[in-house]
Amino acid sequence: MINILLIGTGGFIGAIARYGVIVGIGKLTSPSFPWSVLTANVAGSLLIGILAGIGESRHLFSTEARLFLFIGVLGSFTTFSSITNDTMVLIRTSNYAGALANIALSLVLGLTAVTIGYALAKAAT
Repeated sequence: MINILLIGTGGFIGAIARYGVIVGIGKLTSPSFPWSVLTANVAGSLLIGILAGIGESRHLFSTEARLFLFIGVLGSFTTFSSITNDTMVLIRTSNYAGALANIALSLVLGLTAVTIGYALAKAAT
């Protein structure tokens, strides 16, 4: 139960932070390109990379801290950070085919799922 509370609390913080970035960057940029979402995704990837690197080299984070930070805060701030971190794990273990497959499948299946969902919603209306 504590794990769920850690993830949920982290998720709350990450969602609020994402909203703040999207609103803040949205005020500074043109709506013709999703700069705010890109900023959140890249920032989340940078943060997860820094924290994963520190955690791995210094054995700094407990299981509970990893749940709170990686799945909760950063997972809510951007799921893109999780995809990029998982890809880096595959690269560090020399699973280059797996890394490429993760990138390709995440993009292709994600875009396909959005397209299908959109089409289903339009068909239902």
